[in-house]
Amino acid sequence: MRYAERRTDALGRWLQALLRRRHSNVVACALANKMARIVWAILAKGGEYRAQPAIA
Repeated sequence: MRYAERRTDALGRWLQALLRRRHSNVVACALANKMARIVWAILAKGGEYRAQPAIA
């Protein structure tokens, strides 16, 4: 979260938008939840993480 403003991928954009609307503690929990779901999906289905580019 410290470098959220530097990220240009879809996850970074999602994080920046959420930080504008919610308290940083809530955003930290939401980010942890989202990352845990991504990791679980990768492990359960096999594969690798590919960051999605942000759509302007």
